[in-house]
Amino acid sequence: MHLFIVGGEAIEAELRAKFGLGHSYDFCDAAAPDLLTRLGAADVGFDLREWPELHYEQPRQPLFYATATKSLSQLFHKEAPPFGAAFGICALPTLLNREHLEVSLLRPADAAPLKELCAALGTSFSLIPDRVGLLSPRMVCLFINEACYLLQTGAASINDLERTMQLRLDLEMGPFTWANKIGLGHIYQLLEALYQDTHEDRYKPCPLLKTMYLSEQQFAVAIE
Repeated sequence: MHLFIVGGEAIEAELRAKFGLGHSYDFCDAAAPDLLTRLGAADVGFDLREWPELHYEQPRQPLFYATATKSLSQLFHKEAPPFGAAFGICALPTLLNREHLEVSLLRPADAAPLKELCAALGTSFSLIPDRVGLLSPRMVCLFINEACYLLQTGAASINDLERTMQLRLDLEMGPFTWANKIGLGHIYQLLEALYQDTHEDRYKPCPLLKTMYLSEQQFAVAIE
C-alpha cells in the first residue's frame, strides 16, 4: 500500500516500524504545493497535524487522524464528514508501534473497511471508544502525572521513582524516561484535554509537569 502522511515527521521511524517495509511512504509537508496530487495517488491517508485538514479535500481514501487530545466527534462537529472511512489513532511517540493498533470510529459503518484496511496494512487492531485520551495514552499519561506529583511532594528522587515504578510495574521505561520520549508538551496537552473533558481531578496536570513543559525542560534521569 501507498501511505500518505501529513504531520508525521516526528514519528516517521515508528510509523515505518509499525507497518513495515512492504509499503511505500510519502511524508508530506502541510504547505507542499502538490499535496492534493500526492494525496490522490495514496491508498490511505494519515493526517497527524494538530489541526487536521485533509477531510476538507473530501478524499475517498480512508483517513487516520491523531485523536489523543480531541475525539473524532470533536474534529467533525458541524462539519461535513469525509467521503471515505475515518478513524482515530494515537500518534504520540512510543505509543504507535504496538502489537495492536488502537482505533476509534467516526461512524459504525466504518468498522467493515477498517478490518480490510488493517489486514492490508499487516496489523491487528482493537476498537476503542471515540473519547479524548483514547486508551493507552490516557493510562500512560496518568501514570506519568502521578509520578510528577510524587516528585513534587518530595516523596522520592527522580531516580528512585524511576527505578521503583519501572521494576514494580514491569515496564520497559520508568515514568520520567517515558515522559521525555513522548514529550512533556504532548503529555501536558493530553492531560489538560482530559481534565476539560471529564473535570476529574486525577487528570489535572501536575504543576511541576506544567512548569517544566512551559520552560522547555526535560527530566534529568540518571539510572545506572
